[in-house]
Amino acid sequence: MNETIGVVGAGAWGTALAVLNAQAGRRVTLWARNEDRATLLRSTRENPRLPGIRLPENLDVTSEIPNTDILLLAVPMQHLRATLALIPAHTPVVLCCKGLETATLRLPPEIASGRPAAMLTGPNFAHEIAAFLPAAAVVATPDAALRFRLIDALRTPTLRLYGSADIIGAALGGATKNVIAIAAGIVIGAGLGENARAALITRGVAEIARLTQALGGRAETASGLSGLGDLLLTCTGTSSRNFSLGEALGRGQSLSAILAGRTNVTEGVTTAPALLARAQGANVEMPIITAVTKLLAGELDIAGTMAALMGRALREE
Repeated sequence: MNETIGVVGAGAWGTALAVLNAQAGRRVTLWARNEDRATLLRSTRENPRLPGIRLPENLDVTSEIPNTDILLLAVPMQHLRATLALIPAHTPVVLCCKGLETATLRLPPEIASGRPAAMLTGPNFAHEIAAFLPAAAVVATPDAALRFRLIDALRTPTLRLYGSADIIGAALGGATKNVIAIAAGIVIGAGLGENARAALITRGVAEIARLTQALGGRAETASGLSGLGDLLLTCTGTSSRNFSLGEALGRGQSLSAILAGRTNVTEGVTTAPALLARAQGANVEMPIITAVTKLLAGELDIAGTMAALMGRALREE
């Protein structure tokens, strides 16, 4: 029997997940942040953040936290803790946000510690998921029974799900790739070439693996869908908010001007300093993350950033 699915967060990603599961014939409820927004979505059957995608008639929209068997939390990272406080502790939650909580430097599964929880992450753009284009993702949790239950409950004909016990590694891949994507965008925007972007992505995987291992995860997780897969998409896809922000920086626009023209959250901007602080606390060297953090803070310009990365002491790969 199909389990009922609730999706908390009516942004593009939350809406895409709700549409996908409703299309698969499941009972799905989508939560919007207030009744006015819920009424708008119910009446128009379309989310302005996901244009061209119609909400299926079997998808309910509400402004109250859904009482369902499984809850997918697709809220902005900095709102995760407050959202979890509204949810019964026994309800399984699937964490669909990426980044770190800036006040505590904690990853999503660390914030959700003590309750049944998993990460859903991978190389997925919301508009492609909602258009039922083929994709793959990872469901990560050390609880094997919950992992298999969630894979069975959430898989669809167009979204292939893989399991992983490494929830920390999966969460770190999703957080780190946003910052590295800003660096990749800077490289392309500044006209530094594809060689530089390829090198950046490859060394980015190494940085993710080092921190993952230091925090108790598996280094090899960085080479899977939640690491390399998500990194490739975010560093090369034109729909990536983090890549496009970096590209604009590379062309000479100021960070304040770029952010002023956006309504969607670009997680990499807030994640960069938090991630660097977490890495420093674990005594892990992350030169790309360090360079991006300094550039965003105005401590380095693009020429200085490239000089810092290229002038590092030589070492074996």
